Amino acid sequence: MKDEPCPSTSSGHSEALPTLPALVTPTPWDALKSFTDARIALGRAGVSLPTAAHLAFQLAHAQARDAVHLPFDAHGIQTSLQGLGQPTLRLHSQATDRTMYLQRPDLGRRLDAASLQNLADWQAQQGDAPGFDLAFVLVDGLSSLAIHQNAVALVSIMLQRLQFDTAQSWTVAPLTVVAQGRVAIGDEVGAALRAKTVVVLIGERPGLSSPDSMGIYLTWAPKVGTTDAARNCISNVRPAGLSVEAAASTLHVLLTRARQHQLTGVGLKDDLDHTLIGSQDAPRHQAQLPVWQSQARDSR
Repeated sequence: MKDEPCPSTSSGHSEALPTLPALVTPTPWDALKSFTDARIALGRAGVSLPTAAHLAFQLAHAQARDAVHLPFDAHGIQTSLQGLGQPTLRLHSQATDRTMYLQRPDLGRRLDAASLQNLADWQAQQGDAPGFDLAFVLVDGLSSLAIHQNAVALVSIMLQRLQFDTAQSWTVAPLTVVAQGRVAIGDEVGAALRAKTVVVLIGERPGLSSPDSMGIYLTWAPKVGTTDAARNCISNVRPAGLSVEAAASTLHVLLTRARQHQLTGVGLKDDLDHTLIGSQDAPRHQAQLPVWQSQARDSR
């Protein structure tokens, strides 16, 4: 016996499917989402979080964890810095690996023996040469991704700004790359380089919308034991946050004021309006994060 044809196919017409009700109930403040990457106005599916919002949260959490554990390509960063025409040094903290770095923050604040010897050798070569006005120290911190994406571009812009500063001249110490480091490691590096001011570029603790955020810490007269009250910080430097151009402009002004007043920290006011110096063109939403293509190498 032959199968009877389906009525819808035999007539050449398919029956219209019933209209389903909206599965996600929106919120009345959806328009506010255009002003922030924060998780607001997610809506609801019944009494639960919508599936898309839940999956986006899981993705952001995975990106944050990946940013913390992404191997630091210190060699690649050093090579890029050398392309700027500046001498470089490559150092390491006392934290031998990522696990120790996360468990022992104190070890990330001091250089290991090999790095101290490298600096001593460099000092011996310099002899009685005068110190420097400024030292840049690039540190992986809690997000290597942030340094991979933002640090070299910012240093490049800053070197150009300092070179064409008509108000005063600047001498810059060898650019230093430090693996498994914390902010305070810049104090030891800056003191060894005999720099009046040290600028630490470091990967910030990843947030659930900002795994690629870089912080900039400025310290006058760096020395071991300097407290955070003696520093100025520029935060959230990333493509979807404060642009490297705006951060460089702010940093240049702060460096000039620090040199004038011979201090940083709570005594040095940051009253700059970032929206007036280039950050208005930064994208308002989190973009797809580019993958760091360079092969990670041994940072020692």
